[in-house]
Amino acid sequence: MSNGPEVHPNRRDFLITTMATAGATAALAVSTGAAGAEEAAAAANPGSGTVYTGDVIQGKKVVSALDVNDLAPGQKHFLYFQGVEMPSGQRWHVSVTVVRGAKPGRRVVLVSGVHGDEMSSIHTVQTVMNALDPAQMSGTVMAVTDVASPAIESMQRRWPNYGRGSDLIDLNREWPGNENGITAPSRHAGLLFNRLLRPNADAAIDFHTGTTGFEVSAFNIAGMDVPEIKAMVDLFPVGQVFDNHVYPGVLHNAFVDVGIPSFCAEIGAARVLDLDMIPLFVEGTLNVLKLHGILPGTMGRTGKDVHVFVGNSAFPILATEGGLVEHLVKLNDKVEAGQKIAVQRNGFGEVVAEYASGVAGEVTGQRSDAMAEPGNPLAFILFHRGSADGAEIYPE
Repeated sequence: MSNGPEVHPNRRDFLITTMATAGATAALAVSTGAAGAEEAAAAANPGSGTVYTGDVIQGKKVVSALDVNDLAPGQKHFLYFQGVEMPSGQRWHVSVTVVRGAKPGRRVVLVSGVHGDEMSSIHTVQTVMNALDPAQMSGTVMAVTDVASPAIESMQRRWPNYGRGSDLIDLNREWPGNENGITAPSRHAGLLFNRLLRPNADAAIDFHTGTTGFEVSAFNIAGMDVPEIKAMVDLFPVGQVFDNHVYPGVLHNAFVDVGIPSFCAEIGAARVLDLDMIPLFVEGTLNVLKLHGILPGTMGRTGKDVHVFVGNSAFPILATEGGLVEHLVKLNDKVEAGQKIAVQRNGFGEVVAEYASGVAGEVTGQRSDAMAEPGNPLAFILFHRGSADGAEIYPE
């Protein structure tokens, strides 16, 4: 991978400090028995090989570390990865599908389910994996489809964490995690990144959707100044690209920070299957696998076949009142600076607020819940700012 973009001085100012005292680390690292010794060895040398725990869940073997090169070529493999420990002493397990080609080649990792309410992301990855024939492949594709298992159980965005009292934690602000971190999501991210994701990736795509109450267009978030990333993103027949390195703590940036080209795909609304958008991302992903020589055949549609709007910033429009919201524009609509994009009414039907775009660009996200209170994002307008000066933080 070529040199990445210049890192702005404040890019890592948002990182959450992790617990690093020797006593705490020693306490968290203590384990007993043969399985504990194997896990300790894997933690000391991430990517050192596959470690089977001896457990079998629904006929699928459980691993606490994985090297896809240990799996038989020319086959599909279904495993569970042993994730973080719960307060009960049980573990959260993550579904892992590995399609290892008959011939050697590059390795691409596909991730979904980092947020628990993002169903189209999961379905997209499943559709890609179901389309693969290992006998025709050179290289390996690994899919992890339910990273935030406890959040998926309740179909909510954030991980319900109870180790330090009831809390909700956004797992996609925790990467690359810390196996000895102070919260379960941080430890879970550390386990997955060190023992499953990073050791098996030459390139990676992290799939998402909008969050509950807020839908987005079909777009990719990527640092387009990194040639290897741009080459992949250009192969997606979707209408928008957010050309921004965004903030630290997200999974695709954790990959990029260790030299693995990666980006984030965004696929419509939360909690539903967007059967119109999903095929666009399936087609783009298959194109990426062809780019890396994993699949044979000609490319499908790419960004050249659709009108792609590229912006490097997103202008947030936030509610200032409570009430019903009526949108006056749709996703992907072009808007001008000063154009009215929504109105809000109180219980009497009186207009209490009107909202306008502060920039010229395209609508990339809209609130899908009909009600909003002050501070809720109503829309994001994707636009190109002439002097982009680093990562941007927006409320979600």
